[in-house]
Amino acid sequence: MSGAILYIHKDLHITEVQQEIFVGCLSVISLIGGLIGGPTSDSIGRKWTMGIGAIIFQAGAVVMTFAPSFPVLMFGRLVTGVGIGFGGTISAVYIAEVSPAVSRGTLVSLPEICINIGILLGYVSNFAFSGLPQHYNWRIMLGVGILPAVFIGITFYKIPESPRWLVMQNRLEEARSVLLKVCGKGEEVEQRLKEIEEAARVDTSCEKKASYRELLFPSPAVRRMLVAGCGIMIFQQITGTDATVYYSPTIFKSAGIKSEKKVLAATVAVGFTKTMFILVPLFCIDKVGRKVLLYVSTIGMTVCLAILGMALALQKHLSGMVMQKFGIGLAIFAVCGNVAFFSVGMGPICWVISSEIFPLRLRAKATALGQVGGRVSSGLVSMTFLSLARAMSVAGVFFLFSGLSALAVVFAKVCVPETKGKTLEEIEMMLRGGDQKLDQADVESVKTKQEMESKS
Repeated sequence: MSGAILYIHKDLHITEVQQEIFVGCLSVISLIGGLIGGPTSDSIGRKWTMGIGAIIFQAGAVVMTFAPSFPVLMFGRLVTGVGIGFGGTISAVYIAEVSPAVSRGTLVSLPEICINIGILLGYVSNFAFSGLPQHYNWRIMLGVGILPAVFIGITFYKIPESPRWLVMQNRLEEARSVLLKVCGKGEEVEQRLKEIEEAARVDTSCEKKASYRELLFPSPAVRRMLVAGCGIMIFQQITGTDATVYYSPTIFKSAGIKSEKKVLAATVAVGFTKTMFILVPLFCIDKVGRKVLLYVSTIGMTVCLAILGMALALQKHLSGMVMQKFGIGLAIFAVCGNVAFFSVGMGPICWVISSEIFPLRLRAKATALGQVGGRVSSGLVSMTFLSLARAMSVAGVFFLFSGLSALAVVFAKVCVPETKGKTLEEIEMMLRGGDQKLDQADVESVKTKQEMESKS
């Protein structure tokens, strides 16, 4: 979208406000898909919920590609947003539920890795198609997004359903079959199956179906989970990552780059940096833990955002060709540094934490609620960036993002638990352990687990 919007603005003659709404509405409308996707995945399964999301996304992308006017283009963007919220919310839950504890962090990081690859390919396609007539180039930029969605649809005939969802449906043999594919060892499969059944019994002991009411009026233990899971998703967005991705051409123009071709080339460098650094947590997250990477990420982002603010603020006062090039280089370095540190921690770990910490019965709905917080925050940032930049300058906006990133460091220290090496059931018991009002089923479950461990 960052490149396409340059040509949509010229071809359809949209205003700055329309541009903000068009870019930012995707995040806001995706919350509808997220709220629907949670209950849907509890009813029909994680696998097919993601499949429906892919179909909705394809429909929206087709509408945008052939849109004759801005209202039709907006409609396609809204449909696409619903598809993203519908399938994207459940993807991290699905991966967490099929992954063994020892590699779960790495595997749940995959959605963020794929997002970064998609962003890079988007920047490359923007650069590649920018030379075409402006009535067609932005349509092709948006239309190529249909291809990955088609591939996703094909893979759903091969991947298994979540074993934890199958246990909730009392389909134990199917769950055992999936665990055999994941774990490979018969003894380990039986142990994991017993733990999942135990967690499912704890979750259903209150004899009522999971509902959003339990999340809006949570117990102390669930409240701690919500603060960590939803809070980290909100901080992921209010530190300005979507503004950096969507409006990177605007940022580089403010830094002094005049040519649109050079602006798009700079965005490719940003996408390449973002994609390369996402490999760091892929190899480290299950070794060093979630919180260490969060600290490195948020502190690095705070510094880079402050440097970017200074580079943009000083650009107007730099004289001479050499100093102006230095200012442009510093701005590009700061943007690349910011997305690099984001990819190291805040990007993937938010997915990991939000998919790990909630109990089985509430996991899909709670994760969807966290995604709602993140999507609303992303929408607010995307839909106000240009207005804020006009009111307080582009540099001022990034100083604001730097301050919010500093707050994220404190939040990670105080509210986010370390979940490295623990099974989903162990994480649940750990977070429930701080609640003085455990119900009898929880107490019996903890005792049973301790007895099994002592015998082994």
